[in-house]
Formats: sequence, C-alpha cells, structure tokens
Amino acid sequence: MSDDAQPTAEATASACPISADFLPENMRKHVDPKAPVPLRMMAAKALVPLAPPDMLGALFMLMYDPEATIREAAGKTASTLPDRIAASGFRDEGVQPPVLAWFLEVYAANDAYAEMLVSNDATPDSAVAAIAAACSQRTAELIGQNQLRLLRHEDIIVQLALNPLAQGALIDGVCDFATRNGLDLPAVPQMMAAKVRLFGPQAAAQKVDAGPTAEEVLSEFGVAAEGEVPPDAEAAQRQAEKEVRLEEQKKLTLTQRIARMNVSQKIKLATKGNKEVRSILIRDANKLVAVATIRSPRITDQEVMSQAINKGAHDDVLRIIYSHREWVRKYPVRLALVKNPKVPAQVTMRFLNLLSEADVKGISKDKNVPGAIQLMAKKMIQRKTENKKG
Repeated sequence: MSDDAQPTAEATASACPISADFLPENMRKHVDPKAPVPLRMMAAKALVPLAPPDMLGALFMLMYDPEATIREAAGKTASTLPDRIAASGFRDEGVQPPVLAWFLEVYAANDAYAEMLVSNDATPDSAVAAIAAACSQRTAELIGQNQLRLLRHEDIIVQLALNPLAQGALIDGVCDFATRNGLDLPAVPQMMAAKVRLFGPQAAAQKVDAGPTAEEVLSEFGVAAEGEVPPDAEAAQRQAEKEVRLEEQKKLTLTQRIARMNVSQKIKLATKGNKEVRSILIRDANKLVAVATIRSPRITDQEVMSQAINKGAHDDVLRIIYSHREWVRKYPVRLALVKNPKVPAQVTMRFLNLLSEADVKGISKDKNVPGAIQLMAKKMIQRKTENKKG
C-alpha cells in the first residue's frame, strides 16, 4: 500500500467520512475509538465475524483510529485481504463509496480486484479517474467500456488519454463516443483528432454547440420562487391558481430546455438535478440518460417505486432496481416488480416466493400479470392448501 493511500497519522475518528451505522450494533465497539484497544485490534486483524462488505468498511474506519498500531494493522490487513473477502466485498454496491474509492487506490495495480472495483457502480467516478492515467492496459479497457462513467465524469477521459499503456484504438473509440455525445475537451489532443475524424478538418476550429449545460438548467430552474402571502382567502385562491399555471409553464419550458441538451449534459443533470428534473430524464429515449437518473445519489424510494410499477420503464432501469440489494428488501418494491410484465420471469418468480399468501392469491387472479406468473402463483396457493390439509 502506498503512503498516499493511507489517511495521515494525525487522522482521528471524527475525521472519518463514514459512521459505524452500517455495522451490526454488537460489532460497532470494534471500530469505536473509545473501546479498549484489544477490541479494535481484533477488527484491524480481521478476527471478528463480519460479512465481507462490513469488513471493508470496518478496516477503512480503523485507518482513522487515533492509535498508530491500529492504523498500521488495519492497513496491513486491507492490503492483503483473502480472496473470499475481497471478491465478495469489492462487487457489493452496498459498500459506501469512500470505502470503495480507498480500496481502488490500494489495489489499483491488482488487475482482478481493480476490475471488480471499477465495475462496481457505487465506486465514485473520481476514484476511477484517479487511477485511469496509470492503470494497466486491462483495467484501462474496462474503464473505457463504461460509457455512463465517461459522460458523467469527463476527467476519466482526460486521464485515460494520458495512460501510456492504453491502446490507441481504445482511446480513439472513447474519444469518438464522447464527441458524438457532445463532449468537447480541447485540451485533449485525441478529442480534437476525433472531431476532425468525425466532422472534417473544419471542425477543429469550431466550438461544439452543446445546448444548455446542466449547471445552466439547474441555475435557471433549480429554485422555485416563493409567492407573497395573500391578504385573504379569495386572494389566496387566485395566488394558488397563478402558481399552478406558472409551475405548468415552467415545467414545459424545463422540458424544452432539457430536450435541447446533449446526452453528456443530460447525464450530469440527472446526477445533480431535483425530482422534477429526474421525472423528465427517467423517460429519456437514450438508455444511458435513464440509467444515470435511476443511479442518481438523490433518487428517492418513491421514485424507485414509481419505476418498479411503470410498465413503460426502460429495461435497464428495471434491471438496476431488481438487482439493487437495498431496494428489493422493501416489500412494496418486490410486489411491484412481480406485477410488472417487463421484469424477466426468472426474476419475478424469485420475488414471488417472498410475497404474502394474500398477495400471491391476488396475483393468481390478476389478468394484467403474465400468464406464466399467474400459473406459478396458482400452483403455490394449491401447494399451500394441500399442505394444510395434509
């Protein structure tokens, strides 16, 4: 592990960017700086029974421990993780982003582990950019294939273009893709070459008309104006009606402004925007925009639920929902996914087994549910009935 990868010796528990809430309550003592040193040392040496994702978080927290011996032990353990912990933990999207970012720095030279971390959508884009200029050819290939990251965080392209191990064909492909989707990075020679390659020699001197930027749209529509308090009930009604009209007009204008944005800016807006913006972008014809929206760190449970129900949702959006460990723990989300005919049958059947008997009965009679799911629900009810009789 490099010195740069370690928090400073003066770091304290209060400086740690995450809390111990992710750990089982009876295990939090192992990362509590007020707990006896032997308890913390057990966790620093991976001698406590924690699930791999939790072990990663605990080791990260212990790198901020006030005791140098604890930090040293945690760092040694983190840099020599057994495969059973690394292979499981590095793939888990439930691990907190700062933890994944730190481990990517620690294992940047380990192709197998770097691949897991780069492929984990919870790993911050900035962490991927930080290793892109010096990673191996294999890792560079993987980074260059993640189109959503490239458009969401353009510094990844900047750094990848500096990597001497990245193949020219990869960089050309990345720059062509970025240029087609509205990114303009004049400081990157390969991007300038892509402009010429795609649009001709005259394009080199031309500035790309990218339409509104995410920052412009956020500035223009991000904060709703507060109306004055009307003096009486009649005036209040008039004011309320006026505000509804203004909101409708603003939404139309917002929709028009978003329609003029290129894919790159839409993806940035999806990450930074509010619920109103996301309600427009989640329906975008470009699946990268829709995926960026459902992956927004600001997405709410209500929005996730509305997409789980939505029979017109993008297949990729639904895939992200039914693959998300935390979301599918929520019963209403599982029920909505089972009833959504766009969800693959094998996924639906897995969730059907987790529903209440009453809901399974309802699904067995629901004509809006695919026939195969209805049939399976009927068989489940029949089996339960037979078991009760037996």
